[in-house]
Amino acid sequence: MHFLRNLIILFLICIAIKINLCVPTIPSSLKTLPIDGHFDFKQVHHAAKDFGNRYSFLPSAVLHPKSASDIATTVKHIWEMGPGSHLTVAARGHGHSLQGQAQAHRGVVINMESLQGHKMKVHTGNFPYVDVSGSELWINILHETLKHGLAPKSWTDYLHLTVGGTLSNAGISGQAFRHGPQISNVRQLEVVSGKGEVVNCSEKQNSDLFYSVLGGLGQFGIITRARISLEPAPKMVKWIRVLYTDFATFAKDQEMLISGESTFDYIEGFVIINRTGLLNNWRSSFNSNDSAQASHFKSDGRTLFCLELAKYFNPEEMAIVNQVSQLDFLTLPTIKLLIKFHHLHIFFF
Repeated sequence: MHFLRNLIILFLICIAIKINLCVPTIPSSLKTLPIDGHFDFKQVHHAAKDFGNRYSFLPSAVLHPKSASDIATTVKHIWEMGPGSHLTVAARGHGHSLQGQAQAHRGVVINMESLQGHKMKVHTGNFPYVDVSGSELWINILHETLKHGLAPKSWTDYLHLTVGGTLSNAGISGQAFRHGPQISNVRQLEVVSGKGEVVNCSEKQNSDLFYSVLGGLGQFGIITRARISLEPAPKMVKWIRVLYTDFATFAKDQEMLISGESTFDYIEGFVIINRTGLLNNWRSSFNSNDSAQASHFKSDGRTLFCLELAKYFNPEEMAIVNQVSQLDFLTLPTIKLLIKFHHLHIFFF
C-alpha cells in the first residue's frame, strides 16, 4: 500500500509538471501596458512553430504591435521585471527560421507583420537608398523601387520574407559574391534594444549595436526600420543553368566564375536530386529543334550539381552578351548547358 500510494503521488506530480509545461502562465501586467496594438493570449499556437519544423515552443502571448513604440514598451516592461520572471521575447516575421529563433517558450512572440511603420520612401540620386519598415516584404520593396528604375543590390532567393527577418540572419543569394549579403548593404537601422530603447544606429552611430544586430539572430535587438542601398535595375537578364554530374568539376567552375572580374552578376550553386521531374519541366519549353536532344539527358533519380547564373544588360547590348556568354562557356568543362533567354531554351552539348 505504501508503494502504491507513492506511485500515485509521483504520477500526479508528473501530470502537474506536464500541464505546467504545456499551458503557459500569463503575466497579468502585460494586459495593462499602454500600447496601440494588442496582445493575444489565446490564439498563440501558430507562433509555436517555424519553417524548420524541428522545435515547437508555446508562448504565453503574441503581441500585435502597431508601432515601434509598442514593441519598446513591451520589451522595457519585461526588462524591468528582471530575470526572475523568466519571460523571453522573440520577433517573428513570416516564421522562416530553422532553429526556433522566432519562438519564445512561455514568453512573448512579437508578430512583426502587424507593425505599421512609416510609408516606404525611395531616395534617388548618386547614392540611392530606400527607407522601409522592418516588417516590409522584399517583394514589395522590389515593386516600389522598380518604379524608379532601381533595385536592392543583394537579395534572397525567396522574396516573401520580411526585412527584419533576413537582416537578422544575413540574407544570402547569388549576388553575395559581388555585393556581399543583404547585411552588407544596410546604411542605417532603427532598433528596439534589449532594454526597450528605440535606437538609431549605423556604421558611425552606435556602431556596436549596428553590427551586432545585423546577422545577430534577434539576440541583440529587434529591427523596426532599415535604410537599404539601391542600384540601377537591369532592363534585361540572361538566365543560365549549367548541370554537372561531377562535384569536383562543378566546384572548380563555380570558383573560377566567382573569382573573375567581369563574368556574371549572379552566381549560385546548389544540389538537385531529380525525383520530381524538375528537368522534364525545364524541357517542356524547349523549341521543337532542341527537344529531341534534351530528351537524351537521362537524370531521374540522379544527384546533379547546378550552377545558376545571370547576366544583366541593356537591349542594345543583346548581340554582344549572346556572343560573349557562349564564348565564356567554351572554357568550362561543363557536362550539359541549359540556357533560358526570355522564353526560349537552348540545349548545348
